[in-house]
Amino acid sequence: MNNMGRKMMTYFIHADKFFLENKTEIGGYLEVDDHGKFGFYYPEDEKPEGKIVDYTGKWIAPGLVDTHIHGLVNEDSMKSDWEGINKISEGLLKAGVTSWLPTTITDSDKHLIETCEKYAAHKGEETGAKIQGLHFEGPYFTPKHAGAENPKYMRDPSIEELRRYEEASDGMLIKMSMAPERKGSKEFVRQAVKDGIIISLGHSASDYKDAIACVEAGATMFCHTYNGMEPMSQHAPNLLGAAYSARLVTDELICDGHHVLEPTVRALVRAKGPEHICLITDCMQAGLMPDGDYMLGELPVYVKDGMARLKDGDNLAGSILLLKQAVKNLVDWNVVTPEDAIMMASYVPARSINKLDKCGSIKPDKPADFIVLNPDMTLSETYLDGVSRYKA
Repeated sequence: MNNMGRKMMTYFIHADKFFLENKTEIGGYLEVDDHGKFGFYYPEDEKPEGKIVDYTGKWIAPGLVDTHIHGLVNEDSMKSDWEGINKISEGLLKAGVTSWLPTTITDSDKHLIETCEKYAAHKGEETGAKIQGLHFEGPYFTPKHAGAENPKYMRDPSIEELRRYEEASDGMLIKMSMAPERKGSKEFVRQAVKDGIIISLGHSASDYKDAIACVEAGATMFCHTYNGMEPMSQHAPNLLGAAYSARLVTDELICDGHHVLEPTVRALVRAKGPEHICLITDCMQAGLMPDGDYMLGELPVYVKDGMARLKDGDNLAGSILLLKQAVKNLVDWNVVTPEDAIMMASYVPARSINKLDKCGSIKPDKPADFIVLNPDMTLSETYLDGVSRYKA
């Protein structure tokens, strides 16, 4: 995958700041070995012998991980052929993203199977950001909170269908988002989790009882928290109340300033702590494209003023957000520190899908997928396996 076949020399990065897994270091040197893996960090006064790549004035952070994204550069994670999928993978490097989960929308069984087969047939062939698995957003949702998903394909969860998706994807299906009030949800969650699939709850009018029952059955995430959910009240805590109160779950959050306004973002981050918030984009094919008309599945969408909306009904239809911008927004809004914002877009998403061994932090022997940031949190450069792949 990516640059792994390319022979390289060990080198050391020198920079003003390093966002390591458990500590942010000021100055110093970070080893990248000849296999494109991270080695040790050395303090400023322990300059190592060897090639130095100097990023004085810059910050080094782990590559970002987008676990909920539908498209980019006018390509769609379901409808595009493999060449188009690879364009998304390459385009994501401009967003500082080095690992991602192509995400489906609610669709027919036939189209979902075809999507699984497409990714299975090309497993490991992407040349940009690494595909760590597939995320099914739907089809087990509630029409009342369809959002930009097509209600005609929404249905109750089926373990038999799950088996076919698992087989067709050759094990690549690792995350599913669903509504907890659908018939048989609790039993489905239990089986899916037993199979190693992460369950996220959303697009739902669920009450608190059904939501917590699915959490206790093994669901560990909430899908784009606030969006596609009933408002919470003191007498009706519902799905959003479960997202707030369940102690150890991870809540997805879209921080584009449109899906969730800054004070509401701040409230959730303060309630849960940054270590339980997973930044996502929910980006659709209009990401990195000009304003205009696009499609999300079978539904026409228009993009204007930084928002993607359905032509019919005006619902928000995914976003055109880049993950690097979500990180910068949180810092610019003074919601969290740069250290926490980066963690929420790298470590937390990687941990949420059980892929911390492959991505999400800077640690010895992990792939050297990292980004170079300016102190204003804008992206300067993106590396994959120790090789520079994008310069702003």
